[in-house]
Amino acid sequence: MADQTHKGLRNQTIYSVFVRNHTPEGTFQGVRRDLPRIRDLGADIVWLMPIHPIGERARKGTLGSPYAIRDYRAVNPEFGTLEDFQQLVEDIHALGMKCIIDVVYNHTSPDSVLAGEHPEWFYHKADGSFGNRVGDWSDIIDLDYGQRALWDYQIETLKYWASMVDGFRCDVAPLVPLDFWKTARRQVEEVRPGCIWLAETVEPSFITFLRRAGYDCLSDSQAYEAFDICYDYDIYHTFRDCLEGKLPLEQYAQALNRQETTYPGNYVKLRCLENHDQLRAAFLLPDQGALLNWTAFLFFLKGTALIYGGQEAGCTHLPSLFDRDPVDWSGPDRSELFRRLCAFKKNPLLTDSVFQVRALPHGVLYGTHFSGQRRLVGVFSTRGTQELVSVDVPDGIYTDLFSGGNVEVKHGKLSCQGRPVAVETAE
Repeated sequence: MADQTHKGLRNQTIYSVFVRNHTPEGTFQGVRRDLPRIRDLGADIVWLMPIHPIGERARKGTLGSPYAIRDYRAVNPEFGTLEDFQQLVEDIHALGMKCIIDVVYNHTSPDSVLAGEHPEWFYHKADGSFGNRVGDWSDIIDLDYGQRALWDYQIETLKYWASMVDGFRCDVAPLVPLDFWKTARRQVEEVRPGCIWLAETVEPSFITFLRRAGYDCLSDSQAYEAFDICYDYDIYHTFRDCLEGKLPLEQYAQALNRQETTYPGNYVKLRCLENHDQLRAAFLLPDQGALLNWTAFLFFLKGTALIYGGQEAGCTHLPSLFDRDPVDWSGPDRSELFRRLCAFKKNPLLTDSVFQVRALPHGVLYGTHFSGQRRLVGVFSTRGTQELVSVDVPDGIYTDLFSGGNVEVKHGKLSCQGRPVAVETAE
């Protein structure tokens, strides 16, 4: 585990912004105007998806994927100038938030600056041409970290951006050598003490696929040696299978419990119902009661919460990565819900606890954070139905930490009324 990782990251909420589609104009200046609203939700960290120029060769769609980067040391002119970006970061800081940017170090666009200046720093196919290890990523070519000069260039680039921002979300981090990330972390720390490192770790099936093909791919346990936060893709497939009725809910609860014993004591997972690669939560969960309960459960879990821009407007459409596809902000305004959930995330019992969850009949998840003599108990009706639940809580009247209202425990039973409930109590 990265020794410097602070458990307080478990109390944080990250807000993800795709600059191109976040506002009608799709620019840094447009995002600047929206920052007060984002802060009002309770966000602590703004994650900007790739801000760099996009390659033109083999481009997908009309504008290309932001993950097919042409120049790591410049900003996308469609978004604005470097000065515009710096103003955006300054505004984020002025509002008391931190800013992290995407780092896409496994690959570049085929016409990138590095491909032109240093073709020897790239993976080559048997015929000597550029290529990549994942065939359907047709708009990118892979870098070769067997070239130590590449390490120096990439780390110097990180140090340059770390002079402005507070951390990095690292795309498909397991495909880049662990020793590179560990070296980068040490050196960047000299420029930005406390820099936040978020790894997009990958699904178990993808790890198996790459290893069978003869390529290295880091597990989450390995990634934690260099990163503070890892994606929860190790169990995301189980979550989706449960939603689709392919697996019982108990298997998802068991997967969550395994994380408690698989990873180090200060592990931090990124908890999300949606992101730019996954279907919108409101699309996956059209029932409003189910959506409410799953969203609250996300914030109850041990880890950093993620809001993907538009989630608070109930968006069902996943914006394209390759074309102009602005977020539709006209949907139901769920800002108050996210304000309550972001405030709940600050509960000290979420910072340092032992977490357990079990699946009860009728689609109920029952979770507990244990910390010293205190307990934080959560009841989540994932079908959005009213259920009477047996709880390990003394009889009495309690404040529901989600709604602020009162709930009663009588004869060891609590009625959730189809809504998520969280109460704090002593052992």
